[in-house]
Amino acid sequence: MNSEHTNYSLSGSLEESPAQEEMANPLPRAVLRLNNHLLLDGEWKFGVDADDSGRRDAWYLGHDYEYLAQWPGSIETHMAQDKENAPLARWHDKVVAWYEREFTLPEVEEPLTRSMFQLTFGACGYETQVWLNGRLLRTIEGEEVHYGEYTSFSYELREENLHLVNRLTVRIADTMDAETTRGKQESHIYKRGGIWYQTYTGAVRSVWLEMVERNRLRSRLGVDCVVEDQLVRFNLTTRIHDPGHYTLRLRVFARRAAKTTAPLFASDFPLRLEAGQKQQRVVLEMTGARLWSPEAPHLYRLVADLIDAEGYAAQIETNFGLRKIESRGRHVYLNNQPTYLDGILYQPGTATYEEMQRHMHAMQKLGCNLVRVHIAGIDPRIYNLADELGLLLWVEVPSPHTSSAGSRKNHREELLRMLTLIESHPSVVIWSLYNEDWGCQDIATNPETRRYIIDTYHYMLIEHPQFLVVDNDGWQHISQEGRLKSDLLTAHLYTPDLSRWQELLDRLIRGEMIGTAAFPLVIGDAFFYRRQKPLIVSEWGGFGFADYGGPEAGEERNERIREFKRELRARPIAGDVYTQATNIEDERNGVIDPYTGELSVPPGVLNSRNSPGEPAAA
Repeated sequence: MNSEHTNYSLSGSLEESPAQEEMANPLPRAVLRLNNHLLLDGEWKFGVDADDSGRRDAWYLGHDYEYLAQWPGSIETHMAQDKENAPLARWHDKVVAWYEREFTLPEVEEPLTRSMFQLTFGACGYETQVWLNGRLLRTIEGEEVHYGEYTSFSYELREENLHLVNRLTVRIADTMDAETTRGKQESHIYKRGGIWYQTYTGAVRSVWLEMVERNRLRSRLGVDCVVEDQLVRFNLTTRIHDPGHYTLRLRVFARRAAKTTAPLFASDFPLRLEAGQKQQRVVLEMTGARLWSPEAPHLYRLVADLIDAEGYAAQIETNFGLRKIESRGRHVYLNNQPTYLDGILYQPGTATYEEMQRHMHAMQKLGCNLVRVHIAGIDPRIYNLADELGLLLWVEVPSPHTSSAGSRKNHREELLRMLTLIESHPSVVIWSLYNEDWGCQDIATNPETRRYIIDTYHYMLIEHPQFLVVDNDGWQHISQEGRLKSDLLTAHLYTPDLSRWQELLDRLIRGEMIGTAAFPLVIGDAFFYRRQKPLIVSEWGGFGFADYGGPEAGEERNERIREFKRELRARPIAGDVYTQATNIEDERNGVIDPYTGELSVPPGVLNSRNSPGEPAAA
């Protein structure tokens, strides 16, 4: 069913189809719900609140908006289209914008006894408030103001507040505050230019209305697999309005099997659930299950039902894969096999979902088995695509730009939001907490900064063991009592000169922690590198960017990439990440056309796996 249907119903009353086709996913989400949705994208009324008086003047009760804007889209784009405010499109310090539209409430096929309408923003921010017919809404988590602009959030709509025709009003605010999780958007500290980009904020992903059950599973899932015991740990989130006895039923099918087919694995879990939202971990034995890897990205389909005492089932479904990732000695092990990481740095910037799809296919054509998504949030469907293609992903928390108690709080909250929504993907194998000490500039001198990073690293090890975690990528990793608080020892090395490249790599593998990267590789207590951690050159190349040097294009650049890769593989290094996939603003060093996805270098140029002369995996 789709947004053109005017009658809405719940998953329990949908007929199961014997077709082998997968459920379509038109929305920016990874876990699906079998129900109708009404997409609220399109034309909205729009206005800039230059003196931030809209709340005081109650714009949510009625306001004459002079301009129109297309949602999704950035505030910057909408300001540029607004002739009066076009000069403000490069705003400074703070921006506040309001959006408003009306929508007709869809007909429902049954009384709203088991169900309610839910409003979801795929991503919006950095600071978002929402009013329905003049009433301020709270998110399911109870927020009057939602912070963050990279992940989704939802509102349950009470029946008594809904009309036949409804007015939805959204206030979005952002600032240049360096304490917020900004990634590479400019701030009061890092100004636009070079590697710092224009802000891109506001209504950045779709918004939709759907009907959901009062008592249900939320569209989020965690999957943790230990290969040896053939057990899969699932973390699910229940949302309950009517306390009582429920049954959580998990069924696992072959990815493309019809739902009329008997499941490959299944189990029921009786639960006594109170009102509210909570996480519940359950374990399912999957004896003989096939594993996921880049060479064989095998996926299963999970159908999860929350069944009430009357037998009514609220359902979600998603694809998932089983894999194990480890940092052991000098290798990264995937499913107990040493795996060299041929990676590339990917900065999606303002790319559309369709453009990001083309980028992912292009990066695989380059021979990469790893994509490092650089301090940015992306459309959740891209994680699904990586699962299908067999591309490993290295994801990162968008960084604040200053180190403070406030920035650490924002960083922690952003990490938790991201984990909640992407912890089910077998493709996601590595997380960076920070990059090049952005947002933790005092890492070498401030014990509080180091303590926060160490505590977060330990939290990830315990709560999310399915990932490898990097404390601060590139340099200044933390050593405590000689133990590295990172699963990988990473270095960013930029030089266009081959002899200098050879020298840096040789010094790196000898364990020289000072003088190889821009800052010491390890800070804190003494750390003696004896190949006890995988060593990864997680940024190199950048050929064509003025600040990095090297050839801009053509066969000279192709050969330089090949030469540098040969030197990497001739040494006991676990992986590398070439900079970068596409051009973005002033960084003109991409090897993929950002619009068409065409390669400007030969296919396979970054694939060094199983190449002649490759060192043994000992």
